[in-house]
Amino acid sequence: MKKALKILVALIAIFFTLSGIKWIVDPASAAAGLGMPILEGVGRSSLIGDMTAFFLTVSFCLFIALISGNRVWFYPSIMLLGIAAVARILSWLLHDAAFVAHMIAFEVIVASLLLFASRKLSEE
Repeated sequence: MKKALKILVALIAIFFTLSGIKWIVDPASAAAGLGMPILEGVGRSSLIGDMTAFFLTVSFCLFIALISGNRVWFYPSIMLLGIAAVARILSWLLHDAAFVAHMIAFEVIVASLLLFASRKLSEE
């Protein structure tokens, strides 16, 4: 079971790595995949920088967690995904944003899976 869980976490980390790289090499396509317009000027810089940082931080922390066996490295990824889900709900409630259940579900499911993995895969 541990081996399968490690492979699943590694696949998640690879997905987030590829998503982060896509923000660098083809930001218009990456933005479109999330239903976002590509912005201009400072907005474009912020969008590409922040989204790249989000995806690569998730992936790098997961790789460090898998390599080190230290469960604390799972937590930044769990927090980023969990906060993103909560912020999506708040944007719907407070700012008339679209309710994107499939994105919220993805973030909650992946964060929950990573929390489970942090407990099962740690060497502590």
